Amino acid sequence: MARIETPRRVRGTQDIFGDDQRRFAHVLATFERVRRLYCFGRVDLPVFEATEVFARSIGETTDVVSKEMYTFPDRGGDSLTLRPEFTAGIARAFLTEGWQQYAPLKITTSGAVFRYERPQKGRYRQFHQIDAEILGAAEPAADVELLVMADQLLRELGIADGVTLQLNTLGDAETREAWRAGLVAHFEAHRGELSEDSLTRLDKNPMRILDSKDPRDRPIADAAPDIDAYLTDEARAFFDAVTAGLDAAGVAWTRNARLVRGLDYYRHTAFEFVTDRLGAQGTVLAGGRYDGLVESLGGAPTPGVGWAAGVERLAMLLDEPATGPTAVAVIAEAAEFETDVVEKVAKLRRAGIVAEGYVTGNPKKRYDRAAKAKPTAILSLGRRDGMPSTSWRNLTLSDVEQDAVRAALSPFDFA
Repeated sequence: MARIETPRRVRGTQDIFGDDQRRFAHVLATFERVRRLYCFGRVDLPVFEATEVFARSIGETTDVVSKEMYTFPDRGGDSLTLRPEFTAGIARAFLTEGWQQYAPLKITTSGAVFRYERPQKGRYRQFHQIDAEILGAAEPAADVELLVMADQLLRELGIADGVTLQLNTLGDAETREAWRAGLVAHFEAHRGELSEDSLTRLDKNPMRILDSKDPRDRPIADAAPDIDAYLTDEARAFFDAVTAGLDAAGVAWTRNARLVRGLDYYRHTAFEFVTDRLGAQGTVLAGGRYDGLVESLGGAPTPGVGWAAGVERLAMLLDEPATGPTAVAVIAEAAEFETDVVEKVAKLRRAGIVAEGYVTGNPKKRYDRAAKAKPTAILSLGRRDGMPSTSWRNLTLSDVEQDAVRAALSPFDFA
């Protein structure tokens, strides 16, 4: 008989289990708690969109669109793409679903995103992001709120130590146009020394040369003019308001004048929370203001600002996750009590009490398994002197919790 080969996991994907899953779930649960503190709503988006949503918003010259998207034709001939990020889909929904009526709109989302890239530490071809956006708010207060929210998320996850907020301004439209012209002039003077990728960017997206990792480009990029020389009074006032808000909220930040976003619809604030604990790929949360994004998709000019973070990367920074003890372990000391265990566990769970039943293996193994779960109370069902009997041991339940257990069960159980 031919041997059936076990299917393999696709390269660049992951199965999240055990401690990894507990860390993963802790990131999502903390994000949900923090977003409620800041009065952000929740939205869930399609996993795939029309390809033009990303080509028009992220930009056809970016690596994400030109090299990394999973794009395919559906049976009707339309080009579809698995989402590589959330912001473009949120902007599309803002237009198609009529969410303009709710502006300023504060929303979050989370889920799987897809990019065809070389797998590396904390980065997969299917990975997961959390995302927060404010649409319809042009004031620097929106940028401040999102940054303070991100800072609190990292603090509540217990990973803020060693993470630095790097902040920059991209200015307003007038500033960007003047800075872009200055960069083009600078890079044109060094055209013969630039890498092939940077020559392509010089014609289409010169700001992205500042991000180049090619050793040939770094000295030229480092010598390029800073944006500060081109800032209008309005752009400078906006950035000053953002930094003043962060200072008032007690959020530490550092200026990184080389932090950029290459696409024309980005404005004003750009930021990254960076750590040295994840190797070369040290960004754990990043975002910025994108006042021209909705307009690039055919909508009316609409201000927007947001950020995203990789769940896997945040989870990698967490300490050993707590498994969470079983509140009440219910043990059958013999087969005749297994149905009773099922009944009592069901009553406890319906009363909102965490409970686990132990009905497999011999009695000693049942007790051993229950002990490993570190319960806060144990209820065992067996026989004493030939009569059905129960044994109740309260380990660490509070008086209120113990009263809830007693209300869910019968007085006989505590005899």
